[in-house]
Amino acid sequence: MSVLRSPSDAGTARTVRVLGTGGTIAGTAPAGAPDNAYKAGQVAVEELLSPLLPGLSGHIERVQALQVAQLDSRNMDHAVWQRLAAELQAGLDDPTVVGQVVTHGTDTLEETAVFLQGVLHGRKPVVLTAAMRPSTSTQADGPENLRQALYLAADPAARGVWMAFGGRAWPAVQVRKVHPFALDAFCGGDGPVAATWVGQGSAPAANPAPGGWVWRTSGEPGLGAAGATADGGAALLGPHPVQMPNDVSSWPRVEIVHSHAGVDGRLLMGLLADAAVKGVVISATGNGSIHDALHEALLASVQQGRLTRTQVLVSSRCTTGWVVGNPEHGWPVAHRLSPAQARVALMLQLASTAP
Repeated sequence: MSVLRSPSDAGTARTVRVLGTGGTIAGTAPAGAPDNAYKAGQVAVEELLSPLLPGLSGHIERVQALQVAQLDSRNMDHAVWQRLAAELQAGLDDPTVVGQVVTHGTDTLEETAVFLQGVLHGRKPVVLTAAMRPSTSTQADGPENLRQALYLAADPAARGVWMAFGGRAWPAVQVRKVHPFALDAFCGGDGPVAATWVGQGSAPAANPAPGGWVWRTSGEPGLGAAGATADGGAALLGPHPVQMPNDVSSWPRVEIVHSHAGVDGRLLMGLLADAAVKGVVISATGNGSIHDALHEALLASVQQGRLTRTQVLVSSRCTTGWVVGNPEHGWPVAHRLSPAQARVALMLQLASTAP
């Protein structure tokens, strides 16, 4: 753990920890190459932070940095999730730490966010941030996203797991990637932006000079770390954090099956022939609708004892919005969660109910 900024009395300083996992925000491209010709996960998190430290206001007194992983988030795996969660929990348990930031690739950020929402104990903020341009780009968005994430992690109004990106903040269970290369590549489905960054010069007097976060909601806008909210997606994670097995190979395996024109039950049945598969997420059309042939295959799998209804979760493949109400097929619904997030939620749900 590197201490990058610290006052003379470090023992009682308000500390923000920054955990690096790689991603585009830490990516580099060769000189003269286009921005999309980069390699992710090349720059250490300390290097990303160093240029930002002189401009931080006094209420971020101490900054610690830790490199948990250095990868392209398309290759994110459960072992990295396990290490990341353990390090974040150590920060949540440390009374001098007021909040934590995770630098992450954009491809699987929404999945990591839901995983952390389901396993962390504590209500201090954990803020994920990322970038759509590598660090070598003339349009690099990572430095400003990281700076804003630092301030959100130190904001006493924040609770639980968040994403800060492009001047907007969303709870973990709402955020999703909706564009492959635009700078504003994320949204919150139909959920409103919870907080907006107001820059220097236009900030309310109560905000620090470099700018600050303005909350849309009053009171305590954040979510409890175990999803303590009436939100449909977070409710799937249960009222208590999930203790995952130490051996990641024993984590419940959950697969995604898409409902589409011409689908039948062969892919589903093929997956269920593997005893390691413990759950299935259906990436459904529209408002959670499922092709009749796939629905019949699900019913047959239940009748044959290959699945129970609690091992199935339905999410909409639509880019924004979520499943409203209870579709007529009667399978459990993920509501706000994307299919990728629903896979994580079902994995956690199955782990929490395993013998």
